[in-house]
Amino acid sequence: MKIGILGGGQLAQMMAIEGKAQGHEFMFLSDDPHSCAAPFGELVCASFDDTRAQDRLAKWADVITYEFENVPIETVKRLESSVTLHPSFSALSVARDRLLEKRLFRTLKIPTAEFYSIDSLEQLENAYTSMAQAAILKTRTQGYDGKGQVVISDPEQLSSAWQKIGEVPCILESKVNFKREISIIAARTRSGDIEYYPLSENIHSEGILRLSTSITDDAFQAQAEDLVSRLLNHLDYVGVIALELFQVGDELFANEFAPRVHNTGHWTIEGSNTSQFSNHINAICGLPLGKTTVPYTAGMINLIGSLPSAECISKIPNATLHTYGKEDRPGRKVGHITLLSDTVPANEAFNASIKTLLQIAAECDLANSIP
Repeated sequence: MKIGILGGGQLAQMMAIEGKAQGHEFMFLSDDPHSCAAPFGELVCASFDDTRAQDRLAKWADVITYEFENVPIETVKRLESSVTLHPSFSALSVARDRLLEKRLFRTLKIPTAEFYSIDSLEQLENAYTSMAQAAILKTRTQGYDGKGQVVISDPEQLSSAWQKIGEVPCILESKVNFKREISIIAARTRSGDIEYYPLSENIHSEGILRLSTSITDDAFQAQAEDLVSRLLNHLDYVGVIALELFQVGDELFANEFAPRVHNTGHWTIEGSNTSQFSNHINAICGLPLGKTTVPYTAGMINLIGSLPSAECISKIPNATLHTYGKEDRPGRKVGHITLLSDTVPANEAFNASIKTLLQIAAECDLANSIP
């Protein structure tokens, strides 16, 4: 099939790599002439609101998808009126607005942190007073990798936080005292079939994911599957979805969901019978989903800013380096490393290799936290 993708970054690249192996063709719409996905299909270099570029993509493609949720909502709505598009406009419109997202969670009885809609400094002051604890002020849209967020731990910070956030529509969330951050990735077909991946346990720093580890037979797997299935079925969702969760005692609280393939599922390329990228392509093309059996414990380390020595990584058994073809830049994701264990659950050798790879990736503080 001919698959159009809105965006030309590493997620589009990995979808195309997996999809081309299945015999599909790809076209990317991106305003970046240096899009790293470009070598794997045809690049239409134009702004997302360029209607002629949209029409070219729609005329060529059998189905269109996207790699990030901050693509202009008007573009997605216009394309959906003329070509099959998954996930749908309705799913995207919720996912890109934190207030709509949190309200949907509440409607579906998916637990969340306490939150308030904020449109003014006065509303912020009143909401924070009622919380009486540390909170996070987040823009309703355009937030990712820690952007569009300000932590507030004192009433004296309210005015400066409101200014720093840009005085735009926001939500105020109470900070959650969580034991760990996890995510579940699932894929749903047009007919409603669902495949779930094992939970990923995730560690972030400065708002950016640093390490994900697959957890086979986690005690919270069934609870996470129940929560994400509520979302998938309510939205009549098609494609891969990621639901980010906090473990709070014996309960899971939803943080947010991503209507796309997700960074916490990169380990599935080597670590699962069918990767998240292959299953996203399967779902949007109306094909059966591949099995998500995970015969190993798998780890994934993000490479931020610059690439480490490939030679050093090659010396670590069962480690695989993925590079995105992007120029070095502070805070930019330029690649990732996956690591597979010899056993399930992982043994000491796996943990030692994770620690070594974190050191190679210049994540020394995180490496030192690994036993």
